[in-house]
Amino acid sequence: MSDEASSPAFEALLSYLKASRGFDFTGYKRASLQRRVDRRAQTVGISDYEEYLDYLQVHPEEFVSLFNTILINVTGFFRDAPMWAYLQNEVLPKQLEQLPHDRPIRAWSAGCASGEEAYTLAMMLAELLGPDEFRRRVKVYGTDVDEEDLQAARQASYAARDVEPVPQPLREKYFDLVGDRYVFRNDLRRSIIFGRLDVLHDAPISRLELLACRNTLMYFNAETQAQVLERFHFALNEQGVLVLGKAETLLSNSRLFTPLDRKHRVFQKSPSLLGRSATTRIPMPDATGAAAATLETAALDSVPAAVVVVDRDGRVVRVNECARTQLGVARAEEGRPLQDLEVSYRPVELRAPINQAYEHGHPVRIPEVHYAYDGIDRCFDIEIVPLLVDGSYFGVSCMFVDVTKQHELQAQLRQTNSDLEQAYEEVQSTNEELETTNEELQSTIEELETTNEELQSTNEELETMNEELQSTNDELHAVNDEVRARGDEVDQLNQFLESILASLRGGVVVIDRDRRVRVWSQRAFDMWGLREEEVREVDLLDLDVGLPVADLREAIDECMAHDVEQENLVVEAVTRRGRTVECRVSISPLRERGVVNGAILVMDTR
Repeated sequence: MSDEASSPAFEALLSYLKASRGFDFTGYKRASLQRRVDRRAQTVGISDYEEYLDYLQVHPEEFVSLFNTILINVTGFFRDAPMWAYLQNEVLPKQLEQLPHDRPIRAWSAGCASGEEAYTLAMMLAELLGPDEFRRRVKVYGTDVDEEDLQAARQASYAARDVEPVPQPLREKYFDLVGDRYVFRNDLRRSIIFGRLDVLHDAPISRLELLACRNTLMYFNAETQAQVLERFHFALNEQGVLVLGKAETLLSNSRLFTPLDRKHRVFQKSPSLLGRSATTRIPMPDATGAAAATLETAALDSVPAAVVVVDRDGRVVRVNECARTQLGVARAEEGRPLQDLEVSYRPVELRAPINQAYEHGHPVRIPEVHYAYDGIDRCFDIEIVPLLVDGSYFGVSCMFVDVTKQHELQAQLRQTNSDLEQAYEEVQSTNEELETTNEELQSTIEELETTNEELQSTNEELETMNEELQSTNDELHAVNDEVRARGDEVDQLNQFLESILASLRGGVVVIDRDRRVRVWSQRAFDMWGLREEEVREVDLLDLDVGLPVADLREAIDECMAHDVEQENLVVEAVTRRGRTVECRVSISPLRERGVVNGAILVMDTR
């Protein structure tokens, strides 16, 4: 296939995956993504992206194998043990001490694969809080985009090899041995919730004290990483902790997180620039009649942002002037179900964030959503705010804040900074003759920085390849175990067949339709002196033994041609010891799946 990670054919394949199955890989690093797609395509014998796209359209079952190859789900209990020790001994005790004793504790394992990391978080928090306090206060969320892995995580059942990294005391304390499987304790399992969530597009789980996303960001490009880290910053409470993988850094987003330990990739959320209240409360109006309704409508229309108010039953209650002009939602839509309106899914899906706002009781924010209406392109920050009245949720307010100007100003600011940098370079060029030594030092620093970036990129690629090799190694172990088990079954069947043949008083010979020998029992060897390896695949009529096999030819052909048994045929024979005997021969047809594929000869010299 082409070595260009951004070739049109490859991009067309990614677009098809997004449109047909909802998996958006456009934010992934092209080099590693293309390598894994190439690997899967070559497995089915295809060397062209366009041909592989056609293959996916004709063979939809191929999607499962492709996604399993792309979404490398390598995980384990207490993976990178020093980091977990640092987290349990240094970070979390101080963090938990600062929390009120009745405050819920929420942790999130993003990209949890088959659940080992989520259960590791649970064991760590249970050790710090105790089982009773854990059940009362803690919720651990495990999310991934792979439904097959999530199903395995929900089972909470692992093989002995999987739980080897778990220290023996914790293994005995938190797992029950059921048969040959280790099952996580059911009373604590109720506090661990698994679900599908795409960190690139879905609203994040919020109000978190701890968020672990290890060796997931390294698959994304820099722009996508920055977007995901902004979502993580929103999801964490103040002083919340973020744990990344050893191959990931936060150099480009240091303003969002403060490092607690760079070696272990543990960071703390930086203070937010703007505080937000957990819930917007609105008073019930005392006024009634047309005047109150007119006042309410006028107040809503005066809000300088598009607002759509939805009641608890999912119906649109109010639409203000900005919503009508910027989103195209007419006043006539009031009273209709939200799901029937285009605004429920364009510019972004609203139903899931609305449900999340009800569930958690706080605003859900969706930043930087672009939408074009009436020939005007706008950028919105969408905020879903639950409306609490007398302790009950009566609905939500969906506010579309137009931040187009801010984005334009940011672009202008970036351009200005670029112009300033260019001017600075010109000044530096003018002073080159006076600062030759300084220029040489600066050049050396830049080379070192470039080398550092290259080394970081190489390290990420090596980490990705290591994940792939570990996944392949696990698959080979499983295949090897299955082959060994099948081999043992075949050996047992062969031993059983040999014991049956040895127990028969007469010699047994099995031939195929071409009269070639397939089975030659030990008793046949005792009678005629030839071992099985000497006669296998040899025409029975070509054997030089004391049995006059040529006299049996007609009976053998009759048996195989007409599916009839030939019993008690008596021929005169000479045994291996030279003794002349009368040999009784019975010939039965060999039936395989209802078809005669040979014959069975039973010989007795008594």
